[in-house]
Amino acid sequence: MAKLVTFGEIMMRLQTKTGRRFRQSMPGDMEVIFGGAEANVAASFALLGGDVSFVSALPENAIADACLGSLRAVGVDVSHVIRSKKGRLGIYFAEAGADQRPSNVIYDRDYSSVSMESAGAYRWNRIFKGADWFHTTGITPALSKIAARVARNAMEAAKKAGLTVSCDLNFRKKLWRWEEGTGANDLAGRVMSGLLPFVDVLIANEEDVGDVLGIKDDGLDTVSGAIDVQKYPDIAKKVAQKFPNIKKIAFTLRESISATHNNWGAMLYDTASGSVHFAPLSGVSYCPYHITDIIDRIGGGDSFGAALIYASLDDELKSGDDKIAAFAAAASCLCHSIYGDFNYSTRDEVLALMKGSTSGRIVR
Repeated sequence: MAKLVTFGEIMMRLQTKTGRRFRQSMPGDMEVIFGGAEANVAASFALLGGDVSFVSALPENAIADACLGSLRAVGVDVSHVIRSKKGRLGIYFAEAGADQRPSNVIYDRDYSSVSMESAGAYRWNRIFKGADWFHTTGITPALSKIAARVARNAMEAAKKAGLTVSCDLNFRKKLWRWEEGTGANDLAGRVMSGLLPFVDVLIANEEDVGDVLGIKDDGLDTVSGAIDVQKYPDIAKKVAQKFPNIKKIAFTLRESISATHNNWGAMLYDTASGSVHFAPLSGVSYCPYHITDIIDRIGGGDSFGAALIYASLDDELKSGDDKIAAFAAAASCLCHSIYGDFNYSTRDEVLALMKGSTSGRIVR
């Protein structure tokens, strides 16, 4: 299997217990997990059986040691993580939604090490030695002007080294505030438009594309829980026209019936041929997974990105975009049934779901 490198921030996640709100949980017990978009991709990729290295900056303390230990435990190489004297470990607080009450995330990640460590601290030529694919997201440049510069340097170095570069737009309005007087959407649009010319594979959803790139379809309704999948190829075409370097565009298709009931699928668009592949299918028609009892949706999109990259590098799956889309959609569907940021699903489990094993019967 070819090697993947991801770059971004990993944090400590403090999670309320099932059904509890922040005001019910503090003071009191909170569950501790580690996670972050690019770290989630790395962990999920490793759990599928892939070779992956995660790059970041973390402080020199015992909690950061435990954080790195959680990645090592699932097979992620963390030898290129900088132990920095700058900054701190970021934290985010998560309150899981249920039924009609949405989930809520509060960030406490200002002055984190990865947002403060200088671009010169990363030795990208050494990091990319033997690697084939580089992945980051729109969350990392949202952290600070410094992190945005590092992300650009990493992309430039990856392209120069001949790696395939992927990026998940991952717009987080609460984070894009490091330039005073500039709104989150405007800042994200300007910065990401400068990064996307280095990208080969773009991962997004319709809201990200609208918020960051200003590419929208007025007929799309993301609030009611129903989407028209036939509109997505046109959105992908508009993205490709704006950034002709992009070779593949992958959209996650989430219909939010409630916080714990989603319909889930994906679309993969090839910009050269114009071919479109939806997943999952019933016959030849798109038929999303019906996830009626979500355990944890945080990391669902990251598990999609990890599986998309894995399938694109796997000797069996990379033979067709239909297989790549199907594998990524199935893997991320399973992730919704697992607590925490990482997708603890195996390659065989994902393949079984792809082939129609949806009953959840006991495996003996």
